[in-house]
Amino acid sequence: MAPQRYTYGNDAQQFAELYLPQGQPRPGVVVIIHGGFWRSRYTLELGVPLAEDLASRGYACWNLEYRRVGNGGGWPQTFEDVAAGIDLIASAAEEHSLDTSTTTALGHSAGGHLAVWAAGRFSLPEDAPGGGVPAVPITGVVSQSGVLNLQRAHEERLGNGAVQDFLGERDGEKYRLADPMTVIPLSVPVLALHGENDTTVPLSQSESYVAAARAAGGTAELVQIPGDHFAMITPGTDAWLQVVAAVERLG
Repeated sequence: MAPQRYTYGNDAQQFAELYLPQGQPRPGVVVIIHGGFWRSRYTLELGVPLAEDLASRGYACWNLEYRRVGNGGGWPQTFEDVAAGIDLIASAAEEHSLDTSTTTALGHSAGGHLAVWAAGRFSLPEDAPGGGVPAVPITGVVSQSGVLNLQRAHEERLGNGAVQDFLGERDGEKYRLADPMTVIPLSVPVLALHGENDTTVPLSQSESYVAAARAAGGTAELVQIPGDHFAMITPGTDAWLQVVAAVERLG
């Protein structure tokens, strides 16, 4: 079935596409947040194969688009969009009788950053971008080679300075509110999958986050999987099957 589009703002990038489960439905919703170093050249088309595959396995999938650097995104717009886009699931859930008691965020690369950030919204000040009580709380995260340590990513100029482009130069409060490393531990589990041959986002991004989260008493696990940065968003690969298994664990 073709996905159903929902909009959460007036900008052309403020929408999500709902893929309803095929066959016997599984409980919960999977929120797919695409990567691309937060830049506008990359779109939710990256998440379409993932949504189609997971929907064929019985999952309701919410493929989220958001404003990115180059088309109105950055600070604070991207964070406001991700929060509003996930909260909009409540409307779709009412319309289609979806169970949101289990809502798993599945994020690749920069989308992994946004997925973990979204899971920590509950701890943000109410006046911060994305702050306040979420209408649809995230109950678990599968990070696919996520950019989970913004300070280190800034220092190493990952993606040719992607963090600087996204957030601007170092600003204590802005970076504190944006960095998953400062919202540790989360009250929900994080499975940090990372490609063994990933040369785009270094393993240290997942390693440093998981180590800090576990030291603080959080539930976090690092799982190295076969393939490069993109194998895990390519259905049919061994890496993708491990992503599916991770989603199943949190379902």
